Amino acid sequence: MDLTNVQLNDWTDIALQWADMIWPALLLLVIGLWVTKRIRNLLVSLLKRKNMDEAAASFIGQIAHAVLLIILFISVLSELGVDTTSLIAALGAAGLAVGLALKGSMENLAAGILLVSQRPFKKGDFVEGAGVSGSVDRIAMLNTRLITPDNKLIVVPNASLVNGNLTNYSAQPTRRLDLLVGVSYDDDIRLVKETLNEIIAAEPRGMKDPEPMVAVSELADSSVNFTVRVWVDAADYWPTKFDLTEKIKLTFDEKGISIPFPQRDVHLYKHSE
Repeated sequence: MDLTNVQLNDWTDIALQWADMIWPALLLLVIGLWVTKRIRNLLVSLLKRKNMDEAAASFIGQIAHAVLLIILFISVLSELGVDTTSLIAALGAAGLAVGLALKGSMENLAAGILLVSQRPFKKGDFVEGAGVSGSVDRIAMLNTRLITPDNKLIVVPNASLVNGNLTNYSAQPTRRLDLLVGVSYDDDIRLVKETLNEIIAAEPRGMKDPEPMVAVSELADSSVNFTVRVWVDAADYWPTKFDLTEKIKLTFDEKGISIPFPQRDVHLYKHSE
């Protein structure tokens, strides 16, 4: 009976010792998680107030949050009595091994840092790269998320955007709209040119400076091709393109101007015996 009481007292002392060690570590963990999240949100808000793009600010916030979580993890283990000096060395070695094993992920992380520092695009820009296109929704640590015009989500590795050609259609406030219009060889090209100029002049979204242009660009196999160029705001590019295409077809129909389809003339010759 005395032996049992001694063992019980020993276990009680051990439990109390562990409790004295654990509750400060748990308290540190809970408060630390709240503080790290708060610091991340404050950092993102500060960067936004400094006119940094939302996607870039979010990326920096993720990096800072990850670093703070690692520091918090080491601090909690230190509070539990773990030798953090050897732990840090072990984490360094493990980090090196993981970095070699996850070479592609490290490349994407470095590419994400380049995207944030060079800022080739910002949130909401319509970009084309790595064989896909869409509006930038978010720059994450390893990838960039794009939203297509038909509302599909595309996740593109950051390295693919950095290592390939990248086109930002929203970088400039204006864009040049190019249309190729083909008419029949039987039509009066002076009437066609006059008609196209009238259509462009009546388009309210078209800019007067730079001046629009209508010119004969090619005498093709089946048609005389006109190049129509007009400058518009970047946001008005597609609506203007669709409306002008429709107006050109309707106006040509009214004036009897034909838009030919590809055709071939076949000549038959009869040879005497």
